[in-house]
Amino acid sequence: MSKTIDTLCINTLRTLSIDMIQKANSGHPGLPMGASPIAYLLWKKQMIHCPSHPNWKNRDRFVLSPGHGSALLYSLLHLSGYPLSLDELKNFRQWGSLTPGHPEAGITPGVECTTGPLGQGTAVAVGMAIAERYLAQTWNKPHFPIVDHHTYAIVSDGDLMEGISSEAAALAGHLKLGKLTYLYDANDITLDGPADLHFTENVGKRFESFGWEVLQINNADTDYLAIESSLQKAKENTEQPTLIICKTTIGYGSPNKAGKSSSHGSPLGEEEVILTKKSLGWEETTPFFIPEEVKNHYAEIEASGKKAMNEWSSLFAQYEKEYPEDAKSWNEAWSGELSISIDDVLKSMDTSKSEATRKSSGRALNLLADAIPHWIGGDADLSCSTGTRIKSAPSFLPGESSGRNIHYGVREHAMAGIANGICYHGGVRPFVSTFFVFSDYMKPSIRLACIDELNPIYVWTHDSIGLGEDGPTHQPIEHLMALRAIPQMNLIRPGSPAETKAAWKVTALHQGSPIGLVLTRQNLPSFEDQDHLADELSKGAYVFQKEKDEKIDLILIATGSELSIALEAQRELETNGYSVRVVSFPCWEFFEKQSSEYQKQVFPPECRKRISIEAGTTQGWEKWVGFDGKAIGINRFGASAPGEINFQKLGIHTQAVIDNAYTLLR
Repeated sequence: MSKTIDTLCINTLRTLSIDMIQKANSGHPGLPMGASPIAYLLWKKQMIHCPSHPNWKNRDRFVLSPGHGSALLYSLLHLSGYPLSLDELKNFRQWGSLTPGHPEAGITPGVECTTGPLGQGTAVAVGMAIAERYLAQTWNKPHFPIVDHHTYAIVSDGDLMEGISSEAAALAGHLKLGKLTYLYDANDITLDGPADLHFTENVGKRFESFGWEVLQINNADTDYLAIESSLQKAKENTEQPTLIICKTTIGYGSPNKAGKSSSHGSPLGEEEVILTKKSLGWEETTPFFIPEEVKNHYAEIEASGKKAMNEWSSLFAQYEKEYPEDAKSWNEAWSGELSISIDDVLKSMDTSKSEATRKSSGRALNLLADAIPHWIGGDADLSCSTGTRIKSAPSFLPGESSGRNIHYGVREHAMAGIANGICYHGGVRPFVSTFFVFSDYMKPSIRLACIDELNPIYVWTHDSIGLGEDGPTHQPIEHLMALRAIPQMNLIRPGSPAETKAAWKVTALHQGSPIGLVLTRQNLPSFEDQDHLADELSKGAYVFQKEKDEKIDLILIATGSELSIALEAQRELETNGYSVRVVSFPCWEFFEKQSSEYQKQVFPPECRKRISIEAGTTQGWEKWVGFDGKAIGINRFGASAPGEINFQKLGIHTQAVIDNAYTLLR
């Protein structure tokens, strides 16, 4: 009976998937047809999840890294009892549906993360496993394993070609993330043809070198017992993550397209769909047909999942009684709401001395991390430069029960993807750090964080030509504008120690989208009595230094280290009779959300003479300086020289501002 009903359930996944794709006349049938056995046996026989409660905290996590196979995931969700109707499957890839072309977190109940850009899911799964371990080591108590679950990811040939997968898997092996399993859908076919056109490495040996357990199933199309036993073996290995290499046939069941790249990314066609169903022994040719015995068999997932969830709920209720303070901090970690006063946490931080904003940031971060136990951080081998090590906590390593500092190594892309996985998991808020110029290596993961409105904290230091002698390879030019161009991204470039303190206050309270702090290597001056002014940073831009007369002749706008240049220029211009306002503009995104009334208070429309000063590309500043203004910046690469020399040679200095001001004013 088992094999018969299992085969029927697997073929139902296949037929639903090809029907969805055929109706949409768009999609990728090959992977769902080939990977259905491993997906079904994982969801039905191994994973612990509760379809009626998709967000139960102690559920196992599932990542479909090759998101183009989304029809398989939606079929699984519907059959398992998640709130995803058959009508939604019929509306696959259509406007406003819950079944978009690639899985999107927050759109479809049961979808844990957004995937599609290949490789991203491999890093996300590592982040989820890290979050599980951190939560367990922080909140579990003797006899109260309130955190005890696994992370599974289906990965593809394409995923494992992407460099991010090696970065992430190498770190996972080093950390001995034993509750992480990849099921590798090894069908040896890509869009252009056989994978051996470009992919002939021994993947198993690669993962063994990373420290993973590697298992192989030579016929995952029909060898269900091998799949089940491999999943169980992976679960029993708590010292290593596991890669299960599943040799599958892309487009399995299609008489004319099985094993061919033609089944990868295009509908089979109506005739081929009928032929495929016949080859699978499918008697009913009506689209979207689900046998009653299949419905009943999948319903067992909800029953077993609800039982597990109820047992956990009873355990947690007892936990709350015995450890009320821990339960309180646990609930706070999951809600994202802070019960502490951020002002009280930061009140001891002195901002009266000149200091690099990276150092001010490090002091603020440590105060906050000590008060917020669900923050965990890491860096790309640069904590001594970026100031992002939590000094009161040890490193996050195998066997370390209180580690909060993740050593990502020089793996910026995986670092950003793993941070996304930590956010997707929930209960933990990550911060990650590197030099600002290397944000380029993080960009694909940053973009996904913005799409899904995740809440990682990016700490980027060495923000301009001011870093000096390392030269143009390390000096960001276009990076501020490139990141500002991403919807939902919030970028803060503070101009003083006090603004940096305020930036961390805003960051601590911020939810619903990523936030990045862009910080200097070089010292910046501290401005007298600026703490109260810096609170205006939450508005994105504010009047830092008022004009001397009621009528404003000129507005100087600056971010970061250029704020002090604007102030020096203001003093010179005012001695020559001009009334000049200085606006600090640390965050475009916050300012754009303010009312038009506030925006006009900062930038009175009648004052059309404006100069922006920022050590980066000028593209985009025309939005704020207008046709009558001037953007001072850098539209070339930097140079290897001391930072102060770079600023002089590349025109980011007080006299350049004054000269441009006189041109506008006269």
